[in-house]
Parts: sequence; C-alpha cells; structure tokens
Amino acid sequence: MTATTFPDLHMSPRLLGPGTAPADLPVHHQRHGPLPHGDPEAVLRAVAESGLTGRGGAAFPTYRKLVAVAEAGRRTGRAPVVVANGAEGEPVSRKDRTLLHRSPHLVLDGVQVAAHAVGAGEAYVAVEDGATWLESALAQRTDPLPVQVVRLPKSFLSGQTSALARFVSGGPARPTHQRPPVRERGVHRAPTLVQNVETLAHLALIARHGADWYRTAGTPAQPGSALCTLHVPGHEPLVVEAPYGLPLARLLPLEGTAAVLVGGYHGTWIPAREAARLAVDASYLGAGVLAALPVGRCGLAETARVLRHLALQSAGQCGPCLNGLPRIAGAFRTLAAPGPQGTVRHDLARWSGLVEGRGACHHPDGTVRLVRSALTTFAAEADAHARGLCTATDHTPLLPVPEEN
Repeated sequence: MTATTFPDLHMSPRLLGPGTAPADLPVHHQRHGPLPHGDPEAVLRAVAESGLTGRGGAAFPTYRKLVAVAEAGRRTGRAPVVVANGAEGEPVSRKDRTLLHRSPHLVLDGVQVAAHAVGAGEAYVAVEDGATWLESALAQRTDPLPVQVVRLPKSFLSGQTSALARFVSGGPARPTHQRPPVRERGVHRAPTLVQNVETLAHLALIARHGADWYRTAGTPAQPGSALCTLHVPGHEPLVVEAPYGLPLARLLPLEGTAAVLVGGYHGTWIPAREAARLAVDASYLGAGVLAALPVGRCGLAETARVLRHLALQSAGQCGPCLNGLPRIAGAFRTLAAPGPQGTVRHDLARWSGLVEGRGACHHPDGTVRLVRSALTTFAAEADAHARGLCTATDHTPLLPVPEEN
C-alpha cells in the first residue's frame, strides 16, 4: 500500500504527515501539539462553525450527530458510548487503514474529543485489521476515558452502524432495523455515536486549531479535505488527501480512461468526459474511492464481478438481500456476456426498483445505485454485447474483489 499527498493541491497535509512510518506519541505531539480538553459546548460550537461532515460515506453533519447523541444521553439518563468506525469493509478503499497506520494518535485524540463533547462513559475503536498496533498506541497514552479495541470479522457490512453497535454489544456483526436509531439505543442499549475514524481525526484538529483554520481548505459550501483512494491500472492503490473542490482530473489521469468509479462499490460509474468536469464533492465521494477504468476494459464485466461480491456479502436476513441481490447479480452476469439478452435489462430495472429502500440497511440501495449507473454509463457496450460483440481488448480483472468469493 502506498500513501502520499500531492505537492500541488494548494493545502498542507493535515491527516497524513510526511513519510510512511506510523507517528508515535512523541512525534504526534511534536507535529500537532497537546490536545486541549475545553468546554464541551465550545467544542460543539467549533464543530458547527467548521461545517465538518462524516467521512464514512453519508457526509452527515458531524455537529448534528454529536448533539443528537448528547441530547439522547441527557434524556435517558444514560452515559453515551462512542465507537470509532475503522472497519473499512469496502474492498476498494484503503483510506481508513492508512490513516490508522500512519496517524493512530490523531484518531485516538478524536475519540477523546467526541467522548468529551457527548459525555460518553465508554469508547471503542472497531477495526478489521491493525488491532495489535492500535493497542500498542493506546498503551502509550493516559487518556481521561479508556478506549478498547474491538476486532471485527471481515465483511462488507461489519462497519454498518447497527451491525457495529450489535457486535460491540456482544452480538453478530449483522445489520438490524434501526428503530430506535443507534444514536438513541445502540451499544448496550445506550445512546451511541458511531463515527468514521477519518471524521474523528478531523475533529481532533478542529479541537486544536478551530473552525476558521479548518475552513482554509476546501470550498465555502464544502470546507475541509478528504482522504481518497486512487486506483489507476498498473499502479498500487494510492491514498491522497485532497481539498473539496479540487478537479478530479488533478487526481486521476483521465486520458485513455473510459469511466471512473466514484465512491466505491456502493457508488456510481461516471463517463470520463463527465468526470473531467467534476470536482471532489462530498455528495458523491462516498467511501472516498476514485477508480479509473481504461478504454479497452469492459465496464459490464467489472460491474458483474462486483455485484457477485455484494450479493455474497449480504447479511441474508431480509428479502431484498436474500432474494433480490443474487437475482440482480445473475442477470448482470448475463448482460456482461456477449450474446442474446432477452429481457435482462428490463428485469434489472424492475428488480432494482423492488429492492430499493426495503432492506434492514442500505446495502440494497447502494447496490442498486451501482447497477443503474452501469446501465447508463455502459449502455453502448450493452448494445454491443446484445449483438454478440465485446469492445474490450483486455479482460484482466481490474477492481479488487476478495479471493474467497
């Protein structure tokens, strides 16, 4: 895995310092200074003024999430729980594990800031990989609130909010219907803040430097920066820190590219000519993934591989995932193979409408988003396949899919 920052992004590195080695506590303090433990209300005001949004995919305002959990704690009389979400079950993303490896103490600072702001009595960091060195980082610290590392099973859905709260409580890492939501009844039935580790790292910097400093990067509407995982054929995945508003063409080489996958496997395919007009934007960045599909590769075949993975990774608890996603994946495999298609495209459109919005989590919705974007972006290729042709000249799999599938 490679991580870096581009020298011409018009901002100094924030989350990832120079080099590739993990920053131990002395280096962390030298780089960022001590963490202030100020008035929780002042912290909440700074977060509100900063415009910080979540980096786990939904881009929900962090201030609103913090306030909702704090208010639920006061209303129920139960101390909230904070869970730092470092699951990163998204196979095409590397940003969270890179951040946890390079800047573990920045994330752990963010856990303390969030816990202080909501009045938490427990705190956890949940990860699939890297638990041992996180525990080593925690051993260097003397924090007001102890933090426990939770080892998650490898699964696309293990980092979903309700699945995470369920697992930390001692149950299986499978999503449940969130009624009431986790912010009101989560880990051990207490109000729970589940926050992506990158969001918490930004929170730690806002606590130190304030809202005005945070807004010096990005745009007035979308301030700050985001970690992105870049996939370019022939190169290792690259994690970069980019300000919102930066043109995508500054991050990805679009010449010779047919389409760009934005947001990950719950994201969207965008034609390269359209991507050339877009900038880094929280509304579609999702898990912070940008993957270039070269001219000469079949986007239908790539999507079919991903959809099979998504169908196999469902929790299998409700109809949309148990029945709908395997049917969608199977139909898309037919579309990806040159030859007669019958009613496949009609079936995909109909089944997508039937599963959308009906799952215990957003797994069906994210899968449908990918399907619809592929049907639009690769419509010409689908027409060619219907005539028994495929325009691809290289059939080597491009996007990573876990081998066990």
